[in-house]
Amino acid sequence: MLNFLFNVKSVAVIGASQDPMKIGHAIMENVLGTGFSGKIYPINPANKEIMGLRCYMNVTEVKDSIDLVVIALPASRSVEALSQCVEAKVKCVIIVAGGFSELGGEGRALQDQINEMIKGTQTRVIGPNTVGVLFPYSNLNTALTPKERIYYPGRGEIAFISQSGALGLLTMDSITEYDLGISGFVNIGNRTDIDESDLLQAFSEDIHTKSIAVYLESVSDGNKFYEIVKRVNLKKPVVVLKTGRSEASSRAASFHTGALASDDRVIDGILKQAGVQRALDEVDLIDYGKALAYGKPLKGKRIAIITTAGGAGVVTTDLLTSNEYGPALDLTKFNDTETAEMKKAVLPFASVANPIDLTADGNVDTYEIILDVISKSGNVDGIIAYALPQTPKIDLGIVDVLSKYARNKPMVVGVIGNRLAKDVLRELEKKRIPAYPSISRSVKAMKVLYNYGHFLNRRGVP
Repeated sequence: MLNFLFNVKSVAVIGASQDPMKIGHAIMENVLGTGFSGKIYPINPANKEIMGLRCYMNVTEVKDSIDLVVIALPASRSVEALSQCVEAKVKCVIIVAGGFSELGGEGRALQDQINEMIKGTQTRVIGPNTVGVLFPYSNLNTALTPKERIYYPGRGEIAFISQSGALGLLTMDSITEYDLGISGFVNIGNRTDIDESDLLQAFSEDIHTKSIAVYLESVSDGNKFYEIVKRVNLKKPVVVLKTGRSEASSRAASFHTGALASDDRVIDGILKQAGVQRALDEVDLIDYGKALAYGKPLKGKRIAIITTAGGAGVVTTDLLTSNEYGPALDLTKFNDTETAEMKKAVLPFASVANPIDLTADGNVDTYEIILDVISKSGNVDGIIAYALPQTPKIDLGIVDVLSKYARNKPMVVGVIGNRLAKDVLRELEKKRIPAYPSISRSVKAMKVLYNYGHFLNRRGVP
């Protein structure tokens, strides 16, 4: 069981350093700089003190039990350090160094030594060839990239498991633009021990996690993965970005993490049978994870669109109803009573057909009236609403209105633009409403909510 990872009480860094150019220095800075309240033990025989903390010769010298050790040493020395961790009965060890199975030959032999060393013990290993972990709810950050080069996300509801360390860090840096947070991040690297299936199970039991986003270049154990992901996806929705669709990308993946990319047709079949959403890139991966963490699954295909910019409604309609480019959902048709109620609230030149175009004269109060009608409608399964602060009568008050009605019906919000739009997106993020800075991303999010709702319905899950 890996539940202890969510509440680590003590961390040691083997290879901790005073030298700003060393990885052991960056890791120590991140562990210290995020407000981690547990005990921290720098391990380096060359120093008596590092960053104001007593430094130990080796991990066995520490008398207290240690939950997590980060080994920031070259590959050959990492194996020796791991033996000390096993002797000290450390719960989990993160091996940062590359130079293992991804190089073949001698590197593979070193990785085999790791497997033999931990066999039959209580010590688990993340990596090797990993950038580390981030658990915002326990203020634990063991990543190897300094804070001045990357923004790390704060607390959120999306778990992020990544086989690639660099892509994981880049993705996390990107999502901070709109203050999107995560419940945890683990870079599994070469996954000599702890793999994607183990972490899927662990995050499925985490109280802060609402959805799980996974980047994979290969699957460690197909049968194990299928059995776990189909069970987890019924409890907490899973999104997978699996590379290796082509021969060229499969070859690139094998050089990257030392694992042959699994047959993409087999993996695609596993994901479809398990009802897992498949992303095509890192933007989709997090967008889908956010939709599933914040939104409600759709129970049908009938969508209402509301906007203060007619063009946004037209483009949305094209994408939403397309078999070729979109999810092939339907525009709902309002009955006469609903149409009459909406007409009373808008100007004569506004349109209450679907898409509903309030025009640039639309204001927050009108939005609320329209949303009240369509959220009560038995003809509407989901709503795409555009909150466009460039139109003169839309202000941040729109966030509270959207938040109120997002509780009633599945809703996705589109917010297009720059400075003012980013302010709205950040406020919507605080309310945990799935909101996106483009039309196509908004439509894709609605597609994912429909797909997951359709999957649950076929499984008889209410």
